[in-house]
Amino acid sequence: MTTVVLRKELHTYIDELPDRSLPALKPLLSLLVEPPYTIEPASPAECAKVERRVREYHKNPKSFVPLKDIN
Repeated sequence: MTTVVLRKELHTYIDELPDRSLPALKPLLSLLVEPPYTIEPASPAECAKVERRVREYHKNPKSFVPLKDIN
């Protein structure tokens, strides 16, 4: 099924919904349309920090601290 056909089918379902059901559908559709968060590219400083930490880890793997142990 192509996306065009699927979109038409979904529009048909929405058009056939009783008016009382539309408010229940709106939060779901808005959630699907808009991502809950945006991931931005790391800055050069952040990249350098990660690269430095990876080098440190490769030199001494015991220097790794699991996230669960960080307070």
